[in-house]
Amino acid sequence: MKVSLNTIKFVNQHYGSAGDPAPNGVDDLLQKIGAQLGAIEGAADFGKKFEGVIIVKVISCEDHPNADRLHVCKIDDSGRAQNVERDENGYVQVVCGAPNVREGLLVAWLPPGTTVPSTVGKEPFVLEAREIRGQKSNGMLASPKELSIGDSHDGILEITTDSDEHIAPGTPFADAYHLQGDVVIDIENKMFTHRPDCFGFIGVARELEGIQHRPYKSPDWYRLDPETPDVEAQELALEVHNELPELVPRFTVITMRDVAVHDSPLWLQIDLAKHGIRPINNIVDYTNFFMLQTGQPLHAYDYDKVKALSEGDQAMIVIRHPHQGEKITLLNGKEVEPRAEAVMIATSKQAIGIGGVMGGGETEVDEHTKNIILEVANFDMYSIRRTAMAHGIFTDAVTRFTKGQSPLQTKAVLAKIVDEIRRFAKGKVAGGIIDDNHLPADMLERGSVHLPVTVGRDYINARLGFGLSAEEMAQLLRNVEFDVQQNGDELTVSTPFWRTDIEIPEDVVEEVGRLYGFDHLPLELPKRDLTPAPKDSLLELKSRIRTALSRAGANEVLTYSFVHGNLLDKVGQNRDQAFQLANALSPDLQYYRLSLTPSLLEKIHPNIKAGYDQFALFEMGKAHIKGQEEDGLPREFDRLALVVTADKKAAQEHAGAPYYLARTYLMELLQTLGLAGAVVFEPLDPNDSDSAAAYYEPGRAATIKLGDTVIGRIGEYKGSVAKSLKLPAISAGFELGLEPLLHAGTAGASYVALPRFPKVEQDICLKVDAGKTYQEVYDFVSQHLGEHRPDKTHHTLTPIDIYQREGDTQAKQITLRLSIASFERTLTDDEVHALLDRVAQAAQEHLGAERV
Repeated sequence: MKVSLNTIKFVNQHYGSAGDPAPNGVDDLLQKIGAQLGAIEGAADFGKKFEGVIIVKVISCEDHPNADRLHVCKIDDSGRAQNVERDENGYVQVVCGAPNVREGLLVAWLPPGTTVPSTVGKEPFVLEAREIRGQKSNGMLASPKELSIGDSHDGILEITTDSDEHIAPGTPFADAYHLQGDVVIDIENKMFTHRPDCFGFIGVARELEGIQHRPYKSPDWYRLDPETPDVEAQELALEVHNELPELVPRFTVITMRDVAVHDSPLWLQIDLAKHGIRPINNIVDYTNFFMLQTGQPLHAYDYDKVKALSEGDQAMIVIRHPHQGEKITLLNGKEVEPRAEAVMIATSKQAIGIGGVMGGGETEVDEHTKNIILEVANFDMYSIRRTAMAHGIFTDAVTRFTKGQSPLQTKAVLAKIVDEIRRFAKGKVAGGIIDDNHLPADMLERGSVHLPVTVGRDYINARLGFGLSAEEMAQLLRNVEFDVQQNGDELTVSTPFWRTDIEIPEDVVEEVGRLYGFDHLPLELPKRDLTPAPKDSLLELKSRIRTALSRAGANEVLTYSFVHGNLLDKVGQNRDQAFQLANALSPDLQYYRLSLTPSLLEKIHPNIKAGYDQFALFEMGKAHIKGQEEDGLPREFDRLALVVTADKKAAQEHAGAPYYLARTYLMELLQTLGLAGAVVFEPLDPNDSDSAAAYYEPGRAATIKLGDTVIGRIGEYKGSVAKSLKLPAISAGFELGLEPLLHAGTAGASYVALPRFPKVEQDICLKVDAGKTYQEVYDFVSQHLGEHRPDKTHHTLTPIDIYQREGDTQAKQITLRLSIASFERTLTDDEVHALLDRVAQAAQEHLGAERV
């Protein structure tokens, strides 16, 4: 956003508000802008490039005697230029080739020694007196392009004045147009993303006053209820149909007759040029000028062209989406096929513009235009942004509409430009204002985009570190035209109609801080409580799990939270239980996963192929299941999954079923968490409907419980799963919920000193009914040993094997090894043998077991 300080000064003085925006100098103002308003990308003295340029009058203009297209001119500069040749009348001779040069013109003269303005800051071109075809030329008469105020190079700049304006020959160009010391500041657009009002001179002028603690008053015409212009001429019939009220909540238009289209006054052309906008003609330039003043884009249509493209005997404007295959040629000459969701401005026959982006070339205002339609509208900022991005069109209007302009300012801006065109372009109002308004009734009633915000003095000071009184805060806000009602230390802040960013108390805090100045923040460190922050229990649990499983030799992996539907099918899970993504990042990532194990199983075969013969993988992540939502949102389940596998060659190192290999990792984990003696393993129910049980083989898997709470499942995988995912014969794993582990209050393993006396090891082999589970036998023996072992001893019970004799289908043998030691003396074999005898006797009575 480029802002000229002289333009701001003109805006202030013209509208009767504050005067000089930089009372303490430009450097001081730049510092304040950078600290309180927005980052400065650059600041340049625009008037410097016009040093030496003088406004002169062409006294005579004769054909060059030695050239067909050149003219020898005598100019009057009132003796301003030094060191130039003059005739007896004090006039200076200049040779000029412009076709429009003629006697009586006011023009811009570049005397010898002057740098051509368009070359300043590049490769400077300094003029000198020289002969052209035998005639001496002292410098040159400049075109708009050479003065860097336009693109035209076809002729010299003709200086015209308004009826109340007089410029005498010899006036320095910079003085005539208030360019002396005019600093143009380029403020970063991103700093104003939430401040659409600051994309206009009035908004910036208001802010400059606010950060300097001076009150500002907006122009009288810039208000909610502007004076509606009276109809002055025969009506130009116009009809508006808005098919997209959600995307175009307000569309305001008016017709004008008999406008005089010509070049804009030079002051206006210069003002547009120094803010980066190319002058075109007075009507288009007025729309751009008031866009720069207010931040509200405007557009002008040639009424007769619109009518010719409409059905019937009147002009019609239709706001709609584009028709399929519809194309439009824009003002820049580019033909585009608008995206399907774009907002189109059309007649009843065809599109004539992309709303909020750029008008069409078929209805542009040109030198033949007599009647016009002026449009001031409000568009959905997100729709405009998507359309601009889709077509790569980034106009000044797009820049402003994508910041969310206030819809409450459209009538004021329209009324103002109508008044200007009436006064300076001879236009006559040919119809009342058409205000297609779909804004909420309460917004219109209160005259503000958002509801008032109530906030207390202490609330603001506590967040800023200031010690401002409620009166001081209220005055800061009133300086920039907020309506503030004070009740003790409580402020009720009503935003003016042009502000769209004040919704919550924190917004008021930011506003007060910025206006007062963040450089006033106290230079002291905040007080801090040295009490350590409590640790996150879930993160602590995850850390301990990583430590335990990594120590056991497992490798942690991280897979996608989304899976392909085919993977759910392969492991036997129901797709209907999974949330499907409407806009998946990849065809392979269609569903939220129901559990973590399938993601790990999918990684086994590629790793086996890569040469890893045996390994264990684990992952901690989230699962999502339909039907278990909270407040209408998917519930997230924190899970831990581990798979362990070995190929055929490595399988020879592992005796016994894969189930026990997975259980080794599980018990190592539970031991670390202090839960090894608290969990219970129950045979997996074949009818278990949980999605996490779908891939386990019922006869080779178990449900893991803590008391009555199911914390997970462990086991080998079904043959169909192993086949579809190409799993080795030795493959097993477990999956646990982290939430039940967390609620179990895992304390971790406690340290127990080992006895100093020798341990005694003895085995016990129990023959039990084939239907008895190993877990049942193990738990019984472990419990009995705990109750009857000698005092002050430490023991462990380890499984040795489970054996079933060939041909004996009714029984099986389970062998366990007891290792026991005393803290006080050396135990004898007889004592241990007697203990195992008691265990065997109890097992026989309760389990029907026979010791062998």
